Amino acid sequence: MRRLTARARGIVQRVGFRAFAAEEARRLRLTGYVRNCRDGSVETVAEGDEAPLRQLEAALQRGPPGARVDGIETSFAGATGEFAGFRIRY
Repeated sequence: MRRLTARARGIVQRVGFRAFAAEEARRLRLTGYVRNCRDGSVETVAEGDEAPLRQLEAALQRGPPGARVDGIETSFAGATGEFAGFRIRY
């Protein structure tokens, strides 16, 4: 099990990015959360197997219709197992 932390920058708030990320993560059976950050970026933390995490990473680079992802910073680490599901944090 691995943990992906990704921060998307660009036009990623008020375009359904969190809902998009949550839907993708749930479809891939990952756990974690997604949230807006004060600097205008969106942070996603997800845990699961490597292949689904890579699929989520690719989806986050595209974003939903209406978003413009200028860049995404990602890092991988060992999973902590702290999440029971995937949720949007407000």
